[in-house]
Amino acid sequence: MKVIAVKNLNKRFKVKVKEKGLKGSLKSIFKPKIQVVEAVKDISFEVEEGEVIAFIGPNGAGKSTTIKMLTGILYPDEGSINVLEINPTKQRKKLAYEIGTVFGQKEQLWMHLTVYDNFKFFGAIYDISEKETEKRIEELIELFDLQNIINTPVRNLSLGQRIRCEIAASLIHRPKILFLDEPTIGLDPVVKESIRKLIKKMNKEYHTTVFLTSHDISDIEKLCKRVIIINNGRIVMDDSMSNLKYHYMDKKVIQVKLRNKVDFSNVKGIKVLKEKENNYQIEIDTKETDLTKILKLINPENIVDINISNIPLEEIISQIYRKE
Repeated sequence: MKVIAVKNLNKRFKVKVKEKGLKGSLKSIFKPKIQVVEAVKDISFEVEEGEVIAFIGPNGAGKSTTIKMLTGILYPDEGSINVLEINPTKQRKKLAYEIGTVFGQKEQLWMHLTVYDNFKFFGAIYDISEKETEKRIEELIELFDLQNIINTPVRNLSLGQRIRCEIAASLIHRPKILFLDEPTIGLDPVVKESIRKLIKKMNKEYHTTVFLTSHDISDIEKLCKRVIIINNGRIVMDDSMSNLKYHYMDKKVIQVKLRNKVDFSNVKGIKVLKEKENNYQIEIDTKETDLTKILKLINPENIVDINISNIPLEEIISQIYRKE
């Protein structure tokens, strides 16, 4: 079942252009020059129920504009949006009861209230009966392991604890889709991993569709099976994570310590990244040369230590950004 269907979506903004010099500054004040910026350009995609999808791109690519249109905050100039059989442009209030949002840099919890009181407050906002709210709070306490902090004021929580509670609060009305914008920003690695496990568990327990934006490649790699990459307002890639890795991970990095030096300078498909004494870090383009040939060139008897790894996913996605 498709829970999001976007077709030929466009959004433009009119912005004032500041001209240079004193005359230009005065002209900008009294007769400003207006420029039309195409933030989103004719994008189309669909999301199936239960998917955990990454919607990523560099700053200014059109991610936030698209999400704001999906949630009814902004209206599109052209194109159609269908979220859970609801038109966000015409039925934003109805849609609000069916979706949840968490923005890593914006707080939705009341800082002076306890976590429990916040959950009660959100239950009232969504017109949930007191008895049902209590039942759902108990479920969330168990799911998110909140026993020790449920009666703590939000202002006294650590950032990681607050994010946990933000996600939990967004689920009080059992939304069918959860929009997560940079949910792990500013968190340390241990807490990030904890948040990722919670998102996975939430997706499994409630079958919630997760629409994720993040600049943290580990979030994408560990949570998502599908990636949509947007750049300059256009979708430049919509593929599974496995296909992304298969088609773009055609380079290997070899870190090797040798007994005797080897000259790699004239070997096709090899790029020496680092060289110090008999320690080498080399990049192999497997489209141009075979890995076994390189290992034969090194000579197994000459190897003291060796490690072979893929190009980091972060670098692959950066290459896609630059290419587009």
